[in-house]
Amino acid sequence: MFNTTLCYIEKDDKYLMLHRVKKKNDMNHDKWIGIGGKLEDEESPFDGARREILEETGLTVNELSYRGIITFVSDEFGTEYMHLFHTTEFQGKLREDCDEGNLEWIEKQRLLSLPIWEGDKIFLSLLDQNVPFFSLKLCYKGDTLVSHTLEYAKNV
Repeated sequence: MFNTTLCYIEKDDKYLMLHRVKKKNDMNHDKWIGIGGKLEDEESPFDGARREILEETGLTVNELSYRGIITFVSDEFGTEYMHLFHTTEFQGKLREDCDEGNLEWIEKQRLLSLPIWEGDKIFLSLLDQNVPFFSLKLCYKGDTLVSHTLEYAKNV
């Protein structure tokens, strides 16, 4: 089991997306995903999200909104707890090159037609609806989403 972060950086009704095409043996190979990665020892989810955003994009985040926790259960990759963030508050110049793939601002409506994980469509919809903090469990067999469970936090 491991902890990761994923942040959707938004500007002009677009998300900054990473097309994962550069790493070998990448569970996200050829998928479009938000910005994030594994938490390092002693990092909080906020610390990890800020670090990953800076490393992958060159951008500094001024404010992060913690939107939910996603539990990925995979028959191939094990279990992952992903801390989901969103921001519109950032500064800096976007890197021209990223070790993990290609960065691109993608219109939200177009994003759903690109190769993304099926479960991502669920939490992207929740982000767009501005749903309060939630927990989403996504169960995969290979690349196929076989079940999901959505729960909302009360009094958060």
